Order: sequence, then C-alpha cells, then structure tokens
Amino acid sequence: FGAKGLTLILEGEANDYMGKGLSGARIIVKPYLGTDFDPSQNIIAGNVILYGATSGEVYIHGNVGERFAIRNSGAHAVVEGVGDHGCEYMTGGRVVVLGSTGMNFAAGMSGGIAYVYDPDRLFDRNCNLEMVDLELVREEKDIEEIKQMITNHVKYTGSKKASEILLSWDASLPYFIKVFPMEYRRVLGKMSKEDEATKRAEVQHG
Repeated sequence: FGAKGLTLILEGEANDYMGKGLSGARIIVKPYLGTDFDPSQNIIAGNVILYGATSGEVYIHGNVGERFAIRNSGAHAVVEGVGDHGCEYMTGGRVVVLGSTGMNFAAGMSGGIAYVYDPDRLFDRNCNLEMVDLELVREEKDIEEIKQMITNHVKYTGSKKASEILLSWDASLPYFIKVFPMEYRRVLGKMSKEDEATKRAEVQHG
C-alpha cells in the first residue's frame, strides 16, 4: 500500500505479494551488487506480485512467479519474465515483460495494456485469447511508452538485457507484442467517437 513519493529499493529477493495494493510508490528490485548469475534468467521475486495495485511503478531486474499483476488497476511495471497467469483479471495500468511468460497470460484481463518482448515467437501459445487481442506495436504513443518504461528500468536497475534492447531498438521493436483487452478497446473507441461528436458540436455552435 505504498503511497506516492515513497521509493523502496531492494537488493536481493522478494517474497510473495510484494507490492500488494500499491498506491503510488515506486518499487525497485535488483540482485545484490556483484551477483555472478544472469538476473534475466533467474527468479528474484515470488508469486502474486502487485496484487490489486492502483498506481505506482515497479521495476524488477529478473523473473517473478505466478499471477504477476493480478487485478492490477493502474500501476506500471517492467519485469524480465513471469510465471503462469500473468496479468490475470487486470483492469488498468501498463506491464512490460522483457522475457518469457507462463501459460494463461491475460486470463480475464479487461483493461490496461501489456507489452511482451517475444523474439522466439512463442507468446501466442501461452496467452489466453478469450478477452484480448494480440497485435504488433505500431502506434507512436505505444512505442514511446514502451521505450520510456524500459529506459526507466535501465536507470533504476541497471538491467543488461533492457540496455541491449534499447541499443538495438529498431531491430527489437518488431518483437514486441501488444496485449489489448477487447473491452478496453471498445471503451476507447466509444470515448473517441464521443470526443469527435463533442468537437463537431463545438465547431458548429461556436
């Protein structure tokens, strides 16, 4: 339930439920300085991270367990791999996954957006497509958002993997998959139409 203005930096490993109910704080998790293993290939935090988070930022230099960002409604997070049921029942926020995912990703996901780096082209097999669409990242606002989140990840964690993605950005970008909930798309479409109608009315009536 960390509030805005609070920054928590953990060097080491985190248990289950880290960031539960996060309400604006920033959490940074990274390995001990001088660690001799590849963090992007190892689990550094447990299950059910970010459960019910409403806002804030999380940067995790390594992989996490199952049910990452379950019921997240507004937090932004970067992680280097997740277990099964990632982004389950997510209703808002943004998640960038810079590695593999387990099975049943995005089950019950009705809002927010996830971006998954998928150079091996295996993600579609692990994603639950009942409520989401998968598409390549082409819109400029999405590209800017991903790049900024990854840049922050490097800044706060020193992630080598994230740095390499940024250094070869033009080559890396085509491997990102946007996970876009169908319901969220409908809501945005409705809002867009209403905005257009309002603008037309303003022009017509001065």
